[in-house]
Amino acid sequence: MIIDLRSDTVTQPTAEMLTAMMEAKVGDDVFREDPTVNLLEQRVANLFGKESALFFPSGTMANQTAIKLHTNPGEQIICDKYAHIYNYESGGASFNSGVSCKLIDGNRGMFTAEQVLEAINPEDYYYSKTSLVEVENTTNKGGGACWDINEILEIKKVCVENSLGFHLDGARLWNAIVETNVSLLEYGKVFDTISVCLSKGLGCPIGSVLVGNAEIMKDALRIRKIFGGNMRQAGYLAAAGNYALDHNIDRLKEDHKKAKEIGEALTQLSKVKSVETVETNIVIFELHDDADDKAFVQKLAEQNIFIIGMGNKKLRMVTHLNYSDTMHNKFLEILKSNN
Repeated sequence: MIIDLRSDTVTQPTAEMLTAMMEAKVGDDVFREDPTVNLLEQRVANLFGKESALFFPSGTMANQTAIKLHTNPGEQIICDKYAHIYNYESGGASFNSGVSCKLIDGNRGMFTAEQVLEAINPEDYYYSKTSLVEVENTTNKGGGACWDINEILEIKKVCVENSLGFHLDGARLWNAIVETNVSLLEYGKVFDTISVCLSKGLGCPIGSVLVGNAEIMKDALRIRKIFGGNMRQAGYLAAAGNYALDHNIDRLKEDHKKAKEIGEALTQLSKVKSVETVETNIVIFELHDDADDKAFVQKLAEQNIFIIGMGNKKLRMVTHLNYSDTMHNKFLEILKSNN
C-alpha cells in the first residue's frame, strides 16, 4: 500500500469519472464547438453569478491570464508573501505580463484591508502603478487556511476606492466553501476574476476554469492562445470537471476530517515542535531544531508514505480523494509507532 500525501494533485480519476470522460460529446474547442467544454464553462460561470468562463489546462495558466487581463507592463500586483502566483508560477507575472509583486507580510497567507491600503504605491510617476490585488483561498503555504469573508469585503472596498482589480486564486476554493459555508455566489459578487482548480480536491486529471464578467474576460481567449493553451477536443477533460461538480464537492469534508486527525496525532510526537491550525485538507508542521527533517521524510518513505519537505524543518501533508479510510488508519498507527 502506497500512501501519497504530497499533494491533492496526485489523485487518479475514479472509474465513474473515466466513464463520464469516455462518453463525452466533443467538438473543436478552438472553434468553440465542444459542447462539453461549453457546458462546463457555463456551469462554473453560473455558480459564481458571472457572465463568462474559460477552461484552462492548468491553474497557473488561468492565474497568469487573469494577471494579464488586469495589468499592463510596468505595473504592480499586491499579494501575500506566500502567494502561489509569486512563489510557484515560475516568475510568470514578470515574464508574461511584465509586472512586479508588492508582497504583504500577512498571517498564514492572509492580510488585512489596512495592509492593502498601505501597500498601494503613490501616483508619482517614479513608482510602479498599483493595478491589482490578489488573494489566495485557501492558502497553500498557510496550511489550507480559509479567509474571513468580512476581511475580503473590506479589501474590496479599498480596491473600489482606488480603482484596483481584485483577483481570487481559488485553486482550493471548493475546500473553503464546504468548511465555511460562504457561497460561491458571494465570492462572485466580490471578485472581478476567479480561478478554480478541478485537479486538486475535486480529483480531475487536469483543468482549471477562470470566471469573470464579459468585459474583463473579452480578451481571455486570445491570451490563452498566446500562452499556447488552446485545446481541440477538450470535452473529454471537461467531462471530468462536470462529473466532479456533481459528485466530489461535499465529500471534501472527509478530507478535512482526516487532516484534522493527522494534525492531532502529530501534536503527540516528540519530534514535532508545532502544527499549524488545520482547517481544511493541508497539514503543515514543524520539527524541533534538533530533529532531522530529511530523515523524517525518508523514514516515512521507507514505509511507502510520501510527504513534502518545505525547508526550515517544516513539512506538509495533504489529504485527498484517493487517501482512503484504510490508508488513514494505517498512517495514524505508523505515526504513533514512530514517536
